[in-house]
Amino acid sequence: MAAEPGVGGGTEAAWALRPMRATDLDAVMAIEVRAYPFPWTRGIFDDCLRAAYPAWLLNVDGRIAGYGVLSIAAGEAHVLNVCVDPELQGRGHGRRLFRALVDIARKLGAQRVFLEVRPSNPAAVALYHAEGFNEIGRRPRYYPTHNGREDAIVMARELFDDA
Repeated sequence: MAAEPGVGGGTEAAWALRPMRATDLDAVMAIEVRAYPFPWTRGIFDDCLRAAYPAWLLNVDGRIAGYGVLSIAAGEAHVLNVCVDPELQGRGHGRRLFRALVDIARKLGAQRVFLEVRPSNPAAVALYHAEGFNEIGRRPRYYPTHNGREDAIVMARELFDDA
């Protein structure tokens, strides 16, 4: 499955979505460690690729701008990681990438999508709400912090053929 490249009018960047490969992991890890205080390890990405989880890169103007990883089973998708390079945040790339991941989940047969998000990440929470996700619960002490642990907000969205 490949996404169509996009080119907007005016000053919008050219973009394309493509599957993540093991050879991309140096660039992915460089973004991951800049973006998160508690990043995934290279081993986690390797495991996801070996398990054939849908993992996609967003390229903008010829460079990796972001990536996302899903798991899909029994008609349900779980967004495991979605990240945009901190240098490129605030330009709509996260929304574009997230919408593409949800569309990929739908095309792969998912009827609903789940994710966890830190309450301390209001931009992500707002994006997910704007994309039709609703809070369905909390996972206590899910995320590490510098001072202990932080709950996760669990969000979900039903996928319909007309969506």
